[in-house]
Amino acid sequence: MSDHAVLHVKGRVLVGPEDVRDELWVVDGRVTYDRPAGAAVTVTGWALPGLVDAHCHVGLDQHGAVDDATSEKQALTDRAAGALLIRDAGSAADTRWIDDRADLPKIIRAGRHIARTRRYIRNYAHEIEPADLVAYVAREARRGDGWVKLVGDWIDREAGDLTACWPRGAVEAAIAEAHRLGARVTAHCFAEDSLRDLVEAGIDCIEHATGLTDDTIPLFAERGVAIVPTLVNIATFPSLADGGEAKFPDWAAHMRRLHARRYDTVRNAYDAGIPVFVGTDAGGSLPHGLVAAEVGELVKAGIPPVEALAATTWKARAWLGRPALEEGAPADLVVYGSDPRADVRALADPLRVVLNGQIVG
Repeated sequence: MSDHAVLHVKGRVLVGPEDVRDELWVVDGRVTYDRPAGAAVTVTGWALPGLVDAHCHVGLDQHGAVDDATSEKQALTDRAAGALLIRDAGSAADTRWIDDRADLPKIIRAGRHIARTRRYIRNYAHEIEPADLVAYVAREARRGDGWVKLVGDWIDREAGDLTACWPRGAVEAAIAEAHRLGARVTAHCFAEDSLRDLVEAGIDCIEHATGLTDDTIPLFAERGVAIVPTLVNIATFPSLADGGEAKFPDWAAHMRRLHARRYDTVRNAYDAGIPVFVGTDAGGSLPHGLVAAEVGELVKAGIPPVEALAATTWKARAWLGRPALEEGAPADLVVYGSDPRADVRALADPLRVVLNGQIVG
């Protein structure tokens, strides 16, 4: 398809969960519902806005930053899975060159992780002490695309278990500084201990959130703090626990408990009104292209299929401030052979992927 060809998508266009139209056109890379003159290339099926992976790491593997060629492969794998909008929740690599590539997914960056000294994966984060937190948050707020990523808890080798990384006053000052600079703040949190301080300090989102309890769920709901559960990543907790049990038995037991209740945690959060979004945590130890699997995990946790779908499409895009399939929006969409509202497993097999109006898969 040439840069100037008109694309006609017909069948069922899911502009919203209840806003279903018969067709749309793509003219000059943008969506229109007004029939243009002339011939068009036609694609038939069930069309959705490009999927959102709201916790993904392009430019990162288990050892740290990767080169541009590897970053490109990661982005292309996500694109093939239909993930056309990525919130990159921390990367040690500079991937801003991707913004100049119309054929690669759009990325909203949170800069580089900010962690406590020796309290995170080696080569991933700025590793600092609390006195420097405000300065580093300001730096990453300026580098990112409206987000900053903290590491809220991690294993404390002296305690032998997960513990909070930051004192309350430090996170209050840091989050206030990010908000002053127009950035939202999210944090990696597995355990229970750090959550109340982070939420009461004004944080906007928590990644993983396996430590949510009946005590903190109402607080999240009251403050409107979102969670990105990354259940495809939480599935690895038992193997992590097995690997660390000999040295850190308390940590291993804790990780198994968090894993065992993971579906109840997510469902209870959803039932309480906490916004839940799809994220895979790809790019660390996990491969890219898992967005359909994560939607399936949310359904398995008890979230209604249409709501799980919204968590990677309409609601996720609105949360991130990006358009879906409204008139004039960039034509980023995925076409499927069956209705994904009826069975989210359809997401695993896209018929066509359209990015910036071009058929790319």
